[in-house]
Amino acid sequence: MRALTVILVAGFLTFPLHAQRNRPDPLTEAQQDQIAGAGDAPVDRLNLYVKFLNEHADTIQGLLKRAHSAARIHRMDDEFESFANLMDEMSANLDVYADRKADIRPCMKPMNESIEHWQSLLNGITKDPGYETSLQDAIDSVSDLLTQARQITTDQEAYFKAHPDQKGQDRYEPKNSQ
Repeated sequence: MRALTVILVAGFLTFPLHAQRNRPDPLTEAQQDQIAGAGDAPVDRLNLYVKFLNEHADTIQGLLKRAHSAARIHRMDDEFESFANLMDEMSANLDVYADRKADIRPCMKPMNESIEHWQSLLNGITKDPGYETSLQDAIDSVSDLLTQARQITTDQEAYFKAHPDQKGQDRYEPKNSQ
């Protein structure tokens, strides 16, 4: 009985690890290094996310041209999942930079254009039961990201119009009133 308990506990502990190991990482190790290298430079970091998302979009477009097969369906499912995860990472970065009043306006226009392109790409894909859920997740992520990016663009323009002395800052730091 004791051995059975140990086996069951070990099985329950390794099951989440197995599930996590099979989940594709949206960034390669080299891409992770580039993101880390950008450090806390908001515009550089966001531009890298856009670049990597464009690469994923190109991969998805390439897969659409391939013959319909089980391998293609599986690969598309993985790509949609990675694409959605990477958009969610970029969204989290946008929230941080917007909250700290970093001046990210230089990257917002090209970012908004890219997001619109990704949305058009994803909405134009015929759904397949093999990747329908991950495609819908990616569509939802891109829609949320577009709404967020447009709002941040509007907020940034208004904020920096009212605070021109803070143009180009990486984070809001209150001025000493001495």
